[in-house]
Amino acid sequence: MVEFTVWDILRNLLLAARWTVGLSLLAFVGGGLLGLALLLWRQSPGRAPRRLVAAYVQVFQGTPLLTQLFLAYFGLAFLGVETSAWTSAALALSLYTSAFLTEIWQGCVLAVPRGQWEAAESLAMSRGQLLRHVVLPQAGRLAVAPTVGFLVQVIKGTALASVIGFIELTKAGTMITNATFQPFLVYSLVALLYFVLCFPVSQLARSLERKWHVPG
Repeated sequence: MVEFTVWDILRNLLLAARWTVGLSLLAFVGGGLLGLALLLWRQSPGRAPRRLVAAYVQVFQGTPLLTQLFLAYFGLAFLGVETSAWTSAALALSLYTSAFLTEIWQGCVLAVPRGQWEAAESLAMSRGQLLRHVVLPQAGRLAVAPTVGFLVQVIKGTALASVIGFIELTKAGTMITNATFQPFLVYSLVALLYFVLCFPVSQLARSLERKWHVPG
């Protein structure tokens, strides 16, 4: 029987953690870009775009991420679209992230005092100019801390990608446990690595909140 040292286990977990970090960043950036597009669409004067974005947000916030991962992986295959576990996980997490970031940013837009909107409108600014020069700069400052904080949820959400075969930190922990028969040690190290990834992000979000005096 092969003996595995703590360093052997930790080294393999660290290799898998690279994929956790990569998937988290891809989902965060992709979800952020899509979320920004949805936010801007939500600010349009017509009712239809606002309702469509609201429905999109409700669907992705109101269904489990696990279900979304299954649909992205098995659903697309059922439709004849072959995807890898990496592609499906990135797609599902990006869509999930975009829905939450859109809602976070919408709240920040609504937090801009109404007087700012009215003052800009009194200067005969167009809707685009109002958003670009007045509302979004103020909303952006409010949004930084909660946006950074949400990255923690994205990092932890990557653990669910293991159910579709994507080998990230949690999946690697399961595989190593099956080989070493040391579940307590392995999953303790997995938890430690998640903490190492998430704690600095949480602290950064809190620091930004304090720095800009944004109410929590």
